[in-house]
Amino acid sequence: MDTQELQKLKNKYDIVGSDAALDRALETAVAVAPTDLIVLISGESGVGKETIPKIIHQNSRRKNGKYFAINCGAIPEGTIDSELFGHEKGSFTGATETRKGYFEEADGGTLFLDEVGELPLPSQAKLLRVLQNGEFIKVGSSKVQKTDVRVIAATNVNLAHAVAQGKFRADLYYRLNAIQIRMPALRERKADIYLLFRKFTSDFSAKNGICKVALTNEAVQLLMSYRWPGNIRQLKNIAETVTALESKPITPTSEKVVVDAHVLATYMPQEAEALPAVFDGARQDGASGMSDTDRQMIFKALIELKQDVEKLKQERHCAPVQATQTPIPAPAQPPIQSAVQNPEPEEVEWQDAADEPQPAEAPVSLSVQKMNEDLIKKALEKSEGNRKAAADELGISERTLYRWIKRYNLDK
Repeated sequence: MDTQELQKLKNKYDIVGSDAALDRALETAVAVAPTDLIVLISGESGVGKETIPKIIHQNSRRKNGKYFAINCGAIPEGTIDSELFGHEKGSFTGATETRKGYFEEADGGTLFLDEVGELPLPSQAKLLRVLQNGEFIKVGSSKVQKTDVRVIAATNVNLAHAVAQGKFRADLYYRLNAIQIRMPALRERKADIYLLFRKFTSDFSAKNGICKVALTNEAVQLLMSYRWPGNIRQLKNIAETVTALESKPITPTSEKVVVDAHVLATYMPQEAEALPAVFDGARQDGASGMSDTDRQMIFKALIELKQDVEKLKQERHCAPVQATQTPIPAPAQPPIQSAVQNPEPEEVEWQDAADEPQPAEAPVSLSVQKMNEDLIKKALEKSEGNRKAAADELGISERTLYRWIKRYNLDK
């Protein structure tokens, strides 16, 4: 691919960066797309492996077929065979009807098996069979079925090491390893780190109507010197957090906020706290345990809180200060003694608003639950109880909204 074609591909799939290893991975994906070869994508968690299967599928002869992405590590071991190959009615408790699995549903299309190294050994044997001759058997059935599916697998586990430990079948490893595409870790793409940070802060600020965050040269160096064990996913989390907490509403004279190294350092994890980034199979996504929905709701609450504070400050500085027609000289006595001797209301001297004593700010509750409750209540009030409209306002699914309402007992 020439430079222009490669950049066009990056623009289409929202890929940022010019690292040579990244370019090589994209070129390989496009090159193998017209074939039916099995592709194994390797790399640490959070490097963006999920983009490669989409590129392969949409540049293949199967692009009009179905595409499914399955996270093998997220499916319980007891149900993985049913999810992949389907089951017959009554084959196990809860099987109230016959169900198709992903291999049957994706016939003629592409199946992306993420975290394939997490598959239990019995399921590995069944996967090997379907890769070899396209045959599978539903759970609870004895009938052999055929399927025509192109399989793309991804792993953050060193499969050769897993084979040596007896955790992964050697024959399946060799079958999956027809074409291997390696996605580089973020620390190997130092020149791309600030480009990605700028993209994430730009996207987040545009979505929330706040200023973009720019970094000083020292802050950029700090960003590039960190090891990023959670890779792109971790960088996105930090970029959005910095933007949410350090930015401010856009004004006619200001569309960006500059953050220096000292401020940025307060958001960067200490090296001692970071997980090792060795590619040994352990999960190292560097992300917090909360879901994306929870994070977005917290960010939204923080941004609204900051906007309210800014509004209050502006209203206070713009408020007129009352003055007497004839200023009265300050009394010689201390203020408390004067007040006792002269109980009549004292006229206020002219003074600048900036010199007025500032009232102590009331403590702000940073409880995640409280912020979530307030956001949900506001959205429901604004939509007059229409939960679908409230979910759209919050940027979450209606199902998630129902779950939050039930959790916080807001259905009354």
